[in-house]
Amino acid sequence: MRRITIAFFTLFAVAITPLWVVKADSPHFLRAGASVSNNGILSVTWKEAGLGSNALINYTAGANGTATYACFNGGGKHPSATNKEDVAGPVTASGPFSSGKNGSISAGLDVQPPAATLACPNGQRFVMAYVSYTDVFISDDTNGVRENIPGSFAICTLSAAEREAAPDLCS
Repeated sequence: MRRITIAFFTLFAVAITPLWVVKADSPHFLRAGASVSNNGILSVTWKEAGLGSNALINYTAGANGTATYACFNGGGKHPSATNKEDVAGPVTASGPFSSGKNGSISAGLDVQPPAATLACPNGQRFVMAYVSYTDVFISDDTNGVRENIPGSFAICTLSAAEREAAPDLCS
């Protein structure tokens, strides 16, 4: 009887082992956040767990971006309202990351602002004056898991003197 009981529990343990493995591989984000640097780049950071050991996961970070670009002359003035460009659209960055032995990934991706086509005349310099991001997200493309990051993220990249010369560029 004792051999039957031991055999039964051994077979039971072997039978449910795959359930433990499936349960361990349950991808989910533990945290996700975003911030904008002084140069207007959106940094999206996250921690995802339940990935299994040594899994290669492809991520995409993205947002709807809006940026204002302008031209400033050598005297630090914004000479003409036509010397600016507002651009908007979806922006993304992607890359692969490995989970290592612990089955989780803590990482980040940098998303560039929407690109401009504005060309400044000779003697003027091109600047990004303002950038904002909404509808920010991080997506685990390998497992089909997505986390939305609430809020909007914006920064005026102009110096104090440039803001004074062209206050309309950062609003």
